[in-house]
Amino acid sequence: MSGTPLKLAVIIGSTREGRFGPTVTNWFTTHAAQHPELDVDVIDLTETPLPTVFPDFGRGPSGDVKEQLAAVTPRMAAADAFVIVTPEYNHSFPAALKNAIDWHNREWHAKPVGFVSYGGMSGGLRAVEQLRVVLAELHAVTIRETVSFHNSWGEFEEDGTHRNPQECTAAAKTMLDQLTWWAHALRDAKAQRPYAA
Repeated sequence: MSGTPLKLAVIIGSTREGRFGPTVTNWFTTHAAQHPELDVDVIDLTETPLPTVFPDFGRGPSGDVKEQLAAVTPRMAAADAFVIVTPEYNHSFPAALKNAIDWHNREWHAKPVGFVSYGGMSGGLRAVEQLRVVLAELHAVTIRETVSFHNSWGEFEEDGTHRNPQECTAAAKTMLDQLTWWAHALRDAKAQRPYAA
C-alpha cells in the first residue's frame, strides 16, 4: 500500500474575476509534481462550481445538484491528501471555498491538509487560521508548515515565475514532506482499521 502514489487534490479556493490563485497554484503544482510520491489533481472551483443553496437533506440532492457534485466529490473522495490555495478576504477565506468544504464531509475524514496562501502584508495567514478551525470539525489533520506569499502580486514575474525562488521552494518542500508523511501514516492506518468519525 505504501508503494502506491499518494493522490493529492489541490483546491483553488478563489473564484473572483481577475484572481491571482491560478498563478500561485501553477507555481505550487510545479513543485508538487516533482515529488516522486504524489499524483496531483487540481480542482478549480471556477471550472467545477458547486450549488450555493443546500437541499433538504431528508430528500437528498436533486438531479442538477448531483451532476454538479459529481464533478468534484469523487475526486475529493479519492484524494489521500489536500492542499488548499487561498487568498484572504476580510480576515478569512473565500465563500466559494467554504461552500466546497461544506458540501463534503467524509471526504475530509482522517486526511491531511496543507495550505498555500497569498495576499497583502499577512500573506493570507489569517485565512489559513480560520480554515484550521473549520477543517478540525471535519476530522481533517492540518499541516503546521505553510507556504505563504506576502504582497504576492509583486512576488511573481509576468510568466508566473517567483522572484525569490529559494526561500519559497524550501517552504514548499518542507510542507510537502510533512504532508506526505501524514498522508502515508493516515492511509496505512485506515487500511488496517476504518476511521469512525
